[in-house]
Amino acid sequence: MDWTGSPDQLKRERTRTTDAVARDGDARGEAAVPRAGACYDGAPESIAAARSFTAEFLTRVRAVFGLQVSAEATATSQLVVSELVTNACKYAPGPCLLDLEVTGGLMEITVWDANPVPPVVCGTDPGRVGRHGLEIVLALCESLDITLPPVGKRITARVALAR
Repeated sequence: MDWTGSPDQLKRERTRTTDAVARDGDARGEAAVPRAGACYDGAPESIAAARSFTAEFLTRVRAVFGLQVSAEATATSQLVVSELVTNACKYAPGPCLLDLEVTGGLMEITVWDANPVPPVVCGTDPGRVGRHGLEIVLALCESLDITLPPVGKRITARVALAR
């Protein structure tokens, strides 16, 4: 997903989405991969918008590609997106990007934000109030990768679609 423009343009636009759920693959003859992306301005409303975007994407994946996506996988994907976008909105200034891709029976959820500090998993502490989001994501996902591109960070979580 490419995003160009100033943060002010992003705020005016509120949420710009790109949808690349293709039926025919690309010009190189590679198979189509269900993919979509959205850019959010970091406002609290971004979290609910990202959850809805995820549910709508998985509905299109079922309809267009005929892939099996369980209700549990949809709910799990929405929860993971909610946790990752919440962290981006809470700890990173400015916009965050959400990319969704289905490949190999997995929903790949990638969130980019401008804060270069990777999240820290706190040790298990049932008495702690809050800061359990990453623990939840780790428990629900097949894998989690954190990369540090030249700007910010990118977190990619993978959720099995046949849960």
